Amino acid sequence: MITPSRRTPRHPLALAVVVGALVLAGCTSPSGAAPGTASPSPSASAATAGCVADPAATIAAKAGAKTLSALPAETVAKLDAAAAKAFALGASPGAVVGVRTPEGTWTKAYGNADLAGTPMQVGMHTRIASLTKMYTATIVLQLAQEGKLKLSDTISKYVDGIPNGDRITLTQLADMTSGVASYTMNEKLLEKYFADPTAVYTPEEVIAAGAAVSPLFPPGEGFAYSNTNTVLLGKVIEKVTGEDVGRLMQSRIFDPLHLANTSWPGTSAALPEPYARGYTLNGNSATPDAPADSTDWNPSWSFTAGEIISDIDDLLTMGRALGTGQGLVDAKTQTLRLTSFSDIGYGFGMSCSQGWVGHTGDLSGYNTSLFYDTATDTTVAVQTNSDIASGGCTTSPTLTDDPGDAICQTPAVRLLVALTGELGTAYAPPPRK
Repeated sequence: MITPSRRTPRHPLALAVVVGALVLAGCTSPSGAAPGTASPSPSASAATAGCVADPAATIAAKAGAKTLSALPAETVAKLDAAAAKAFALGASPGAVVGVRTPEGTWTKAYGNADLAGTPMQVGMHTRIASLTKMYTATIVLQLAQEGKLKLSDTISKYVDGIPNGDRITLTQLADMTSGVASYTMNEKLLEKYFADPTAVYTPEEVIAAGAAVSPLFPPGEGFAYSNTNTVLLGKVIEKVTGEDVGRLMQSRIFDPLHLANTSWPGTSAALPEPYARGYTLNGNSATPDAPADSTDWNPSWSFTAGEIISDIDDLLTMGRALGTGQGLVDAKTQTLRLTSFSDIGYGFGMSCSQGWVGHTGDLSGYNTSLFYDTATDTTVAVQTNSDIASGGCTTSPTLTDDPGDAICQTPAVRLLVALTGELGTAYAPPPRK
């Protein structure tokens, strides 16, 4: 929940993280630092290159006849109890959760969609932030499958002005080993953005900001989570096709998968009705006693790294499609994706931990998680209308009455851990401070 009390603020807020994700297997950026900073070493539970035990079986999985039926009551009771407990420990006014297995589907809303007390509802739209990276990377794979580009192409073939651009491949952009810094590391850009978060940005502006603080390391010789990488992939998509990337998202992903409640906002800050308002500690005016309402902040600066809007049912559909490749790419291409994970747990625009493949995302005011269990054909999705961490955080900004436990986590990740724990193999997030 978001309510004030007397706890002392522990972190400067003016330049807090704005666009980012908790990357799996210990490869998140240090909490409170801009995504794209050097990542810590993987934890003992880190995913490996063999994170998906049987890619062929995952790709061939058939949706069960009960998939769209209600989950058994006993399973629902366990999931509901776990979600309710995790939600109470989080720092979000509301949440929507969804679970889909071969035995059925369950969705439920918790808390409120705004601080006025409007109940959160299943079907509400939220910004899904860095989950967008999976959609963008999927289109790149489609274009490679069609022979319209090669994953070994260098970025200099498509975009000028990138340090080491003649050595950085599209694969290295997708798996975050390019050495290109995230534009969120550029303090001048952050200062400009926080001065007016409703302003419209072009992809070229944020790419230039990222290039200005690059390189972080030679291509292929390190890992750094970078929003600039995926914005660059968006520009590659547009150059190869000659089409607007938003229209391509619609024609190549949303329409084929019948994602009627998923949209690309472009330069508009509007969300489709119904939607949840978002709350954050980012920005120049937010305090732990009074988080900022960031609902109308313009998402254009995140472009193909974080713009997409969706709802819980569409996320569940997309999560399974991303895991199996079904409806998106052929078996050969999906095999490449499911075997692309490095020892640090990040692959071609997707993370992997304990066989769960997917992504989490933060965009000021919204935190989202979407993962598919490649062993059990299970999808878990979580939407929250706050990106504020709670628990025993020493660096991440928290509320003054932080209700969390000893574990520092963002709200959607906390719910994800709780739900996956009830489903068998719990997703293990990287430590957050």
